[in-house]
Amino acid sequence: MNDWFFKQGGRDRLIDWLGLDAWIDSTLAESWEWIKNGYDAASSFFARFRLTGWKRLLNEAASEGLSMAAGGFVVLYGLALPAFLEVEEGRWLTTGKYSVKFIDGAGSEIGKRGINLDDAVPLEEIPDHMVKATLATEDRRFYEHFGVDVFGTLRALVENLRANDVVQGGSSLSQQLAKNLFLSSERSLQRKIKEAFLALWLESRLSKNEILKLYLDRSYMGGGAFGVEAAAQFYFGKSIREINLAEAAMLAGLFKAPTKFAPHIDLAAARARANIVLTNLVEAGFYTAGQVHHARLNPARIVETRQASSPDWFLDFAYDEIQRIMEGKGHFNLTARTTIDLTLQQAGEQALVSTIRQRGRSIRADSGALVAMEPDGAVRVLVGGLDYGESQFNRATKAKRQPGSSFKVYVYAAALENGYKPDTVVRDASRSCGRWHPRNYNGGHGSGARMPLWMALARSLNTVAAELSFAVGREKVIELTQRLGVTGIRKTCSMALGDYGITPLEHTGGVATFANGGRRATPYAILEIYTASGELVYSRERDEPPAPQVVSRQVAEQMNQMLNKVVTEGTGTRAALEFTHVAGKTGTSTGPKDVWFVGYTGKYVGGVWLGNDDNRPMANGTTGGQMAAPVWHSFMSVAHTDMNIPTIPGLTPHPVQVAEQQRIAELRRNDGILAASAQAGAQRKGQASMPDQTREALKRIVQSLRKASGPAGAAPENKEPAGPAPGQLPGDRRADASTSLGRDSSRGRP
Repeated sequence: MNDWFFKQGGRDRLIDWLGLDAWIDSTLAESWEWIKNGYDAASSFFARFRLTGWKRLLNEAASEGLSMAAGGFVVLYGLALPAFLEVEEGRWLTTGKYSVKFIDGAGSEIGKRGINLDDAVPLEEIPDHMVKATLATEDRRFYEHFGVDVFGTLRALVENLRANDVVQGGSSLSQQLAKNLFLSSERSLQRKIKEAFLALWLESRLSKNEILKLYLDRSYMGGGAFGVEAAAQFYFGKSIREINLAEAAMLAGLFKAPTKFAPHIDLAAARARANIVLTNLVEAGFYTAGQVHHARLNPARIVETRQASSPDWFLDFAYDEIQRIMEGKGHFNLTARTTIDLTLQQAGEQALVSTIRQRGRSIRADSGALVAMEPDGAVRVLVGGLDYGESQFNRATKAKRQPGSSFKVYVYAAALENGYKPDTVVRDASRSCGRWHPRNYNGGHGSGARMPLWMALARSLNTVAAELSFAVGREKVIELTQRLGVTGIRKTCSMALGDYGITPLEHTGGVATFANGGRRATPYAILEIYTASGELVYSRERDEPPAPQVVSRQVAEQMNQMLNKVVTEGTGTRAALEFTHVAGKTGTSTGPKDVWFVGYTGKYVGGVWLGNDDNRPMANGTTGGQMAAPVWHSFMSVAHTDMNIPTIPGLTPHPVQVAEQQRIAELRRNDGILAASAQAGAQRKGQASMPDQTREALKRIVQSLRKASGPAGAAPENKEPAGPAPGQLPGDRRADASTSLGRDSSRGRP
């Protein structure tokens, strides 16, 4: 061969492809044979376990049961996870290390909070009849079940079905404690599931006696009292150690409904409930009928030790603030002076509760919250629900609800900060964001009509608000809310329409920034804190820095002008007050599940939320302007007791305020005239009392001086200065300046 490849020895370096192919074929064949042999061997081995008949049926049932159990475990884990997220690890077992007495501005005690009200008495010192009355009424099988009383729940279900009503509760004492420690009192399946898992969690961590002690200490007993010791002091004026069987029965009857059966509210109902508890003691086998007979004949007598109406939601908020302020300062027995106005607090509670009771059924709403503060953030009123005895969950400070269109306040403010003006022309239209396209309340995507910015806000057009957030940048809107103290807002397509929850207190504080001219209005409840020895350890005026200017004065005034138009010409007309200017914004979330009105006068800023704790939608057509605004109006009509109301920055003084300023100026002028007359009379009286020789000597001296000075030195005639012009305060030009400021700031106002 004359081939160059073979001459170079290439044949020796070639891969033996035929050999490699043979090796692969043989290996695959051997592997397949090995697998078949293994399968046959395994089949032969397990064939001896083949079941037939009833044995096979049981085996199949067991297999299916294991599969379902595995799936159920995954489902249970998913259901339990939200419950365990409710637990704040490390703090759930403590009530706070401070004992605080709260006083109002006048120095009167309004309530207490802290550890001394809860667990001052060990379980061993609580009378046996108090413990037995509690167990007989709330959980007779407490020491037998594992946290959830299955038999008790089934028994309660049967009794409720027989009566076609809720006549027995199925929750164990552990479940009730879990609700008191971690959950709200909303009636929903989700809450019951959380309650059951948390009860099991408590049982795994605490002994039965520890759970019982916590239950006796943490349960609300009416009148602002938590725990049986505080309740005994409040209702009977003595320690729980000293109560008799009749008093123990009355206290045990409060666990179910502390407001309904509180003896200072309805003594007859409280005594009837105590009789039921005594019957339970006999049925449970703890006492005989003869042993409880004396208690039936001699029912408990109460002793009033403090006011029945306690601002409990406000006290809870104030106590949280105390713990934040005093952390690490080493003082634990404290007295705190607060910002609350008890008269306004009662007015706020009545405005909210009466509306829900009268119209709640028709609009399918059973909950709400109301907050009122001064423009600097001083909280005067805080109503966290309809009945503190039924639910201690503070909806004003804890419930994060969707603000709906009331969130547009922040969107429009961000637009003003970025070059827009109240009279800037915008279109009733918006671009889409992914698959989402904003719709107005009437369901359309916008008419395309052009209008000034203030009119779009007054009409609460969703399209314009969404477009503003896209044009300005949603990041800038979020940054503005953070400056104003509203936290947790996320960037979403529908962010401008209030799709993320905020609390009523946060929302009211954020809007208050515009009411005070752009300074941040962080809500606060504490003015001063004193130790047990009277030492002042905290003063807000001394220890807190001045509020920063977080929004320019110009932007705040422009927002006030536009929000005033919401009330005079837009969706918030039902909030209008005839005696002063009002600025504010309505809000309605999808469903509708939440309705709002957040607004202000020159004196107070208020926020109202209505809805349902379990997030059920209200009746179709329910809006913030229809329901929340009238509640706000009802409260503010009572809150303003005088007409000397400051003017909202950016607005002209209201005619009623102008008339009031003129009246005050006239009173001051008259007071000045009377004071001058009194002074002149005193001088004349003083002259009349001079000796005749002294008076004659003075006359001669004056005459000689006049002759020496001549006409040029003659004193001018003494004329009394004219009084201030109508509407002007004496000695200054504040009224004129105020009027001028109002005219200047209203130029260009919509």
